[in-house]
Amino acid sequence: MLAAGWAVLAAASSPAAEPVPARPLPAATAEKLPRWRGFNLLEKFLLGGGRKPFVEQDFQMISRWGFNFVRLPMDYRFWIKNGNWEEFDEATLKEIDQAVEWGRQYGVHVCLNFHRAPGYTVASPPEKSSLWTDPETQRVCALHWAMFARRYKGIPNERLSFDLVNEPGGVAEQVYAPVARRLVEAIHQEDPNRLVMSDGLQWGTKPIPSLAPFHIAQATRGYSPMEISHYQASWVNSQNFPPPAWPRFLGPNGILLAPGKPEGSYPLVIEGPFATETQLRLHVMTISTLARLVVEADGKPCWEKEFKAGPGQGEWKRTSYQAQWKTYQSTYDRDYTNTIPAGTRQVRVRVAAGDWLEVNALGLKPVGADREDALDLQQQYGRKPESVRYAPGASGGPFLGVQMHDRAWLWKENITAWKDLEAQGVGVMVGEWGAHNRTPHAVFLRWAEDCLANWKQAGWGWSLWNWRGSFGVMDSGRDDVAYENVEGHKLDRKLLDLLQKY
Repeated sequence: MLAAGWAVLAAASSPAAEPVPARPLPAATAEKLPRWRGFNLLEKFLLGGGRKPFVEQDFQMISRWGFNFVRLPMDYRFWIKNGNWEEFDEATLKEIDQAVEWGRQYGVHVCLNFHRAPGYTVASPPEKSSLWTDPETQRVCALHWAMFARRYKGIPNERLSFDLVNEPGGVAEQVYAPVARRLVEAIHQEDPNRLVMSDGLQWGTKPIPSLAPFHIAQATRGYSPMEISHYQASWVNSQNFPPPAWPRFLGPNGILLAPGKPEGSYPLVIEGPFATETQLRLHVMTISTLARLVVEADGKPCWEKEFKAGPGQGEWKRTSYQAQWKTYQSTYDRDYTNTIPAGTRQVRVRVAAGDWLEVNALGLKPVGADREDALDLQQQYGRKPESVRYAPGASGGPFLGVQMHDRAWLWKENITAWKDLEAQGVGVMVGEWGAHNRTPHAVFLRWAEDCLANWKQAGWGWSLWNWRGSFGVMDSGRDDVAYENVEGHKLDRKLLDLLQKY
């Protein structure tokens, strides 16, 4: 649809009873994005979820509650005909037109995103060809973006933007950047002024400095740490995540490798002194092939156990065959306890033989203590564990030398590098963030407020994944929320109040 046709649709689809809101949308450029606040709408997110139009009520409620942004992550298979990725389905495209028009009508910026682009997706099944390496696939993807650029030419950037490809992952910057530039060139050949942004690399988490000269804004993510945002999420490898807590102490790496591994074999070291006999609890998760776990007190073995992986039934809870390595990995997901003698100055936990083993938490309980001191461990394959000191009763204890995950840590890990990019004249926003409904609500809200406070301080906009659904402000399916019934939906009022605060 050309610009003239777009004006006809806008006039025809605007009910007289719904005047254009007086609240203007902020100006938006690739060099400086506004502090938009809003949500991802998922009607065209995944073809397997069925063909559904966008919903006017969503735009009404989003606007009424003070938000001004929606991101539409879309699967290109919705708008092609009979699997022919060069033939477009006008009926589906008109549904996208309608969403853009509702954005105008209700004062909400609309960002179009290819969640599944020709040649790339983070979802299943994978594409048959690669957008990063196949010239024909690149041509087709550029054709799709050029079609949208023609269709919406002339709509101002404060109302509409394009987000090229959702979360490019598994691709190097020197490979991705030329593809991104080709897509932007196709867009700007049709509409030279269209605002375009790129998600960061490594699934949206890493800035792309080489794109800075090409007038492309960039979008980061707000899912860190994954143990909070994706706890018990079925579509990621979350089965080994510890129960969420925020803020939290997080200990050293708990993936222990056997001698002979190319990455090196290092023990987990707990410094004492242990004034009294102390019970040590190790929560063992996944092991590969075989792992002989040994606990040493001042260099002398005080406990050991051989863990095996295999088919069928066993001490493990789950097992799977890893074809690429021709071995089994079995998840025990069990606690194992042993006793540290009184007077011990140093405890070492190591894999003495076999392959590797994950310990995702430990606990220490001195004799006579009324509670255990527990510590979650990181899961970073190949990283040498840092030592930790156990000091029960200490003002900074009981574990010294461990990371504190809090608002300051979030800033350092997730904002600093993007502020450096912003200083190069690149607009930045948070395109997705949130937490799955298995994360306890109180934990989620504490973490979410730290994220939102940081983004406000940074001057960045954000878009919650999602509006309705397991991450959302409505119909999230949490079992620890007292929902309000609002216009046929179950509203998480505490989350809404928090979002409106920021």
